[in-house]
Amino acid sequence: QVQLVASGGGSVQAGGSLKLSCVVSKFTYTRDCVAWFREAPGKEREGVAAIDRVGAANYADSVKGRFTVSQDNAKNTRYLQMNSLQPEDTAMYYCATVTSKVHLPDGLFCSLHDFGEWGQGTQVTVSS
Repeated sequence: QVQLVASGGGSVQAGGSLKLSCVVSKFTYTRDCVAWFREAPGKEREGVAAIDRVGAANYADSVKGRFTVSQDNAKNTRYLQMNSLQPEDTAMYYCATVTSKVHLPDGLFCSLHDFGEWGQGTQVTVSS
């Protein structure tokens, strides 16, 4: 079974940056995609970014231009660099495998909705 461990959260002021890490214990051909999603009290779960094995990245409109997803396949680690953080980015962030891909104008990308397995999240708090 795949295990995903997210880390790197913390508390920052608006405009600040954080970099989250996700170590995936096992990476099989059927788990090509890893995504980041967040959950905040009173809000729906939101997929924010996803990346496949070859580095094709998909972003939610709410984070485009501010968040960057990357990976180190040799370390089975995915990263989420978050810049220009705003109070509305406050949430528990999780990394998860993704079970489907979607066709976008630029090609085939990991879905931001169909999550498979995920582990413990990491809290991000942004103060104004």
